[in-house]
Amino acid sequence: MNHPKAQSADIALMLEGTFPYVSGGVSSWINQIIRAYPEYRFAIVFLGSRREDYGGFKYPLPDNVVHFEEHFLHEQAHWHPQPAARRGDAQGQALVQRLLDAFGQGPADPRAMEAFREVAQQMLPGGSVQLGDFLYGKRSWDIICGIYRTHCADPSFVDFFWTVRLMLQPLWLLARVARQLIPVRAVHCASTGYAGFLGALLAQTRGVPLILSEHGIYTKERKIDLFKSEWIRDNRNIFQRDPTELSYFRQMWIHFFEWLGRYCYAHADPILALYEANRLRQVQDGAAPERTANIPNGIKLERFAPLRAQRPPEPPPVLCLIGRVVPIKDIKTFIRAMRRVVNQRPDAQGWIAGPAEEDPAYAEECSNLVRSLGLQEHVRFLGMQRVEYLMPRIGLVVLSSISEALPLVLLEGYAAGVPAVSTDVGSCRQLVEGLDEEDRALGPSGAVVPIAEPQQLADAALQLLGDTAAWQAASRAAIARVERYYTDTLMFDRYRQVYERALARTPGAA
Repeated sequence: MNHPKAQSADIALMLEGTFPYVSGGVSSWINQIIRAYPEYRFAIVFLGSRREDYGGFKYPLPDNVVHFEEHFLHEQAHWHPQPAARRGDAQGQALVQRLLDAFGQGPADPRAMEAFREVAQQMLPGGSVQLGDFLYGKRSWDIICGIYRTHCADPSFVDFFWTVRLMLQPLWLLARVARQLIPVRAVHCASTGYAGFLGALLAQTRGVPLILSEHGIYTKERKIDLFKSEWIRDNRNIFQRDPTELSYFRQMWIHFFEWLGRYCYAHADPILALYEANRLRQVQDGAAPERTANIPNGIKLERFAPLRAQRPPEPPPVLCLIGRVVPIKDIKTFIRAMRRVVNQRPDAQGWIAGPAEEDPAYAEECSNLVRSLGLQEHVRFLGMQRVEYLMPRIGLVVLSSISEALPLVLLEGYAAGVPAVSTDVGSCRQLVEGLDEEDRALGPSGAVVPIAEPQQLADAALQLLGDTAAWQAASRAAIARVERYYTDTLMFDRYRQVYERALARTPGAA
């Protein structure tokens, strides 16, 4: 595929595992943002794991994307040529040792941020901390052995050695990307993590303004992934383990992502969250409070408002979960809830509308659960569907997720007049019950239930679907809430101000 290339751009978007290769809420938001500002020339830097993990584009590139490049961080993580013997730069390797000590112990020492900045600077081509020295240098080997002896209680040195390599090697690739990126006037990251590291390195080395927008809190999401991961082994025997403690490998990965987040927070201004709880989490994780702000998602009302007239007089007994079939969406809780719903309402249907290819094993488990509960006639996997097709045909939008930020699908349902039943994650309680006194006065636009409680989810859905007056009141509140607080016009106005302020700091630099 021939990607657009340019000599310069106004705004560079740093995107990790999202647009344009992966569909979902963050990618839809990125697509919205780019298309909202045709006067700006965007460059996109896509960061992925391996090329084979992605198919084709899920979104066509807007016309104002003048430059696109992609980099796969783990493409050659386990391939290395026969190395030549080398000592490595003593000063550079000392910096690496300070960095690895920080990853093992967490962000308690404020001096470690200066070490992180200096290591990042020296990772650039020509610096004193080079990939070859790290991979093959005698000093690097001695450092890794010393840290293992000092900190690591896990008996497997081999696992520790490859963990350190896998963790740090992508940073050199990102340093090269930072050096070679075309001139831009501002950088906008959609997360911390590797994308945030690249954005912060550009801000540090080029002096360009860095904007950070976090939908979910990256470090929190990676912690969830790491707690559940099976590829991080704990090789200690039962007598060596303390069940209340994490293995050193997991701690090291968690601290690594915490440091990437802090490095990005140290260079970004503004640091934007979707809602107040996440803004407070950013501050807790190291963001300067005066740099933080909230800009909630918004949707295009005119796309969904006409769907209200297409609805039947009574709410259809159809519960629709719109989202990817992945564990974080907890599709299994929705399926289990449908068993209880169908017991009470034999005419009820449960629709799961979203892609299943991201985690085929989990999707198969969900299909097996449907069969084991005897729900083949009641629960349908629809794959990707146009929301405009779904909304007039359903009675409730349902989210059973264990983690969300500010889900666009709830707002889209609201604009079409469809109430929601959601787990109490992210901003969902705010979206259903209201944020402040004025918002709460509009009334609830559905119901909020605890995570992983299929009985409570089912009962909340049955109550709304079984009481037309309550459903209609929730529908009216949903429409009023989205029209007052969550339109794309409000969101675009706020981001226009953010971009104008950033670009004013580097006039004509690109």
